[in-house]
Amino acid sequence: MCVFTGSSAVTPVFVQKGNDVLLNVMKADVVQDVFSVVWTFNKKDVLVTFLPGREPTVSPAYTGRVEFSENDYSLKVKNLQEADSGVYTARVIRDIEEQTEYNVTVQDAVSPVNLKVDSVSRSSDSCNLTVTCSTQDSHINSTFRCDTKTCSQEVGEQSEVTTSGASLHVYLVDGSIICNHSNQVNWTKDGEMTEHLCIQHGKSEKQTTYFLIWLLFFFPVAEQPCNNIITVIVLVIVAIVIFIIVAVFYHRKRRKNPGVHFNIELQNKIYKIIFVYCTAS
Repeated sequence: MCVFTGSSAVTPVFVQKGNDVLLNVMKADVVQDVFSVVWTFNKKDVLVTFLPGREPTVSPAYTGRVEFSENDYSLKVKNLQEADSGVYTARVIRDIEEQTEYNVTVQDAVSPVNLKVDSVSRSSDSCNLTVTCSTQDSHINSTFRCDTKTCSQEVGEQSEVTTSGASLHVYLVDGSIICNHSNQVNWTKDGEMTEHLCIQHGKSEKQTTYFLIWLLFFFPVAEQPCNNIITVIVLVIVAIVIFIIVAVFYHRKRRKNPGVHFNIELQNKIYKIIFVYCTAS
């Protein structure tokens, strides 16, 4: 439950849908010589009327939904819904009339957020990560560059206001890429460590290279000398088949993740392996 103490000015209040809110008028030690207290909603609906010495009168439409305190004249509104957003006013009549107003906004909890790595590219001294931070109704893209010591956000959006009025934000903190989806009452986040992403990608490239070497060196036909024209033709065919398999794999991966691009260097690796093997033979 949220508890708020108002002032003569309108106090903004944000409450998550389904929660309760407690709206205070003044401290209990100063509520003296009061003739009447009236709580209203949007200046027209009377919620509670209280005259000292009598029982508070709660409007039938709000029976069971509001609680009034005779000690400090505060009002608790239960199980707030979107229709309960509006201005709540407490009119306290003493020698003079005093008003306390709250502008209450009821918000849904934000939807889960998802961080997806679209592509990872490595060089000898750095790693570039392109990510998408998405929710049910919005997404932003950003690219990060990491070296052996630090990471920085290179290009792309850092934040956006979603169609539901929440904030979607992607940023770096303590070596991790974080997606945060939040509004005034709730937040969710998802994240990945940049070091983990770069290392995993490096291992994947090495494993692919080792697999190609294994296929070429342990393929039965490869036992023949490379000066045999048939062996050379077969090796080229094997290389082309492997290239096609890898290309299809990356094409499918790219369809799932549009930011992933096929690395043509794989083709060069295949032919370099054939050349080295033939030279050694």
